[in-house]
Amino acid sequence: MESSAVAPTAPAALAPASNRPTIQLTPGSALALAAGGGAVVLVVGAVLVSLLLAVAITGVSVAVVAIVLRLLVKDLQQGR
Repeated sequence: MESSAVAPTAPAALAPASNRPTIQLTPGSALALAAGGGAVVLVVGAVLVSLLLAVAITGVSVAVVAIVLRLLVKDLQQGR
């Protein structure tokens, strides 16, 4: 009978420890971070809604000007 020899395996090398400092969040700092994120979302939302409102007002203004100009041109063509 032949004996099969099993080569011993080397243990897996562990990842080297990082020299970067770790950030530890306390409950207070986590709450402050969440509140800051919420504030950013509210500010960005307000800005986007303001821009949308500005576009809507501009569109209505352009439509009113177009109607007035059409009426003026129509009156000029009728010879009033």
